[in-house]
Amino acid sequence: MEITATDRGAVHLLEVKGSILGGPDAAHLNDLVHQKIKEGKNQFVVDLQHVDLINSSGLGILISNLTNVKNNGGDLRLANASSKIKQILQITKLSTVFKQYDSVEDAVRSF
Repeated sequence: MEITATDRGAVHLLEVKGSILGGPDAAHLNDLVHQKIKEGKNQFVVDLQHVDLINSSGLGILISNLTNVKNNGGDLRLANASSKIKQILQITKLSTVFKQYDSVEDAVRSF
C-alpha cells in the first residue's frame, strides 16, 4: 500500500494505492493521521480510487482513524470507492458510519 498525503486547504487528503490489509502499512496510515492531528488538522479525505482490496483489518484501520479524528473534533470521509469496496462497506454496515463521496472534490467541499 502506498499513501500520498497532501493538503487541500484545511482538508488533509490521503490518496491510497494498493490493498488495505493491516500490518506495517496500517501503522504508516495511523502515523500520518496522528501526526496531522498533532499539527492541528482534523479534516481528512481518504481517496480509495486506487484501492483494489480491503479486508477486515483494513476496515478496522479506517474505523480506528475515524474514531481518533472524531475524538479530536473532526471527520474522516471516503472518496472514489469502487463498487466492490462500496459493497463491502454496505455488507458490514459501515456505509452508515462513513460519509462517502463520488469524487475527492465533492468530499473536500463537504467540509
